[in-house]
Amino acid sequence: MKPDWDKLMDAFADSPTALVADVDCTTEGKPLCDANGVRGYPTIKYGDPSALEDYKGGRDYDSLKKFCDENLKPMCSPNNIDLCDAEKKAEIEKYQAMSTADLDSAIEEKTKAMDDAEETFKTGVSELQEKYQSLMEAKDKTLDDIKNSGLGLMKAVKASAAKKGSDEL
Repeated sequence: MKPDWDKLMDAFADSPTALVADVDCTTEGKPLCDANGVRGYPTIKYGDPSALEDYKGGRDYDSLKKFCDENLKPMCSPNNIDLCDAEKKAEIEKYQAMSTADLDSAIEEKTKAMDDAEETFKTGVSELQEKYQSLMEAKDKTLDDIKNSGLGLMKAVKASAAKKGSDEL
């Protein structure tokens, strides 16, 4: 992916409105990565710098370039309210009218809901892994029991009988 990403950075190097860059999250970029929820590498983020979104598309140059051409442009935000439709404008104005404490509380509530969803997912995956392990062990035991109940000897007897039958011809 690195060569395609470098090519993409070159393609957008002179853009007045779009930034395509990389950050080394293992060194001096770690605080920036931590602040933006980067958990694995490589991670691609896009959007308003104060509310970056996860990119979930293709990782080849053509997919990345198409996405950037369609999405890396000035977008509706508090700093570009003139680009918003009436519904988004009203939502932004509602948040702007809130006190800092109320806005912090609302952000905390939504962040908690996201954290809860992540925890629910992780718990569900863990339960699925335990169920998978249990099913795998039960299957292996059943197969061993079947094999130990004489299946191999039955097959050997059948093969032997078939061979004797063909010897008689």
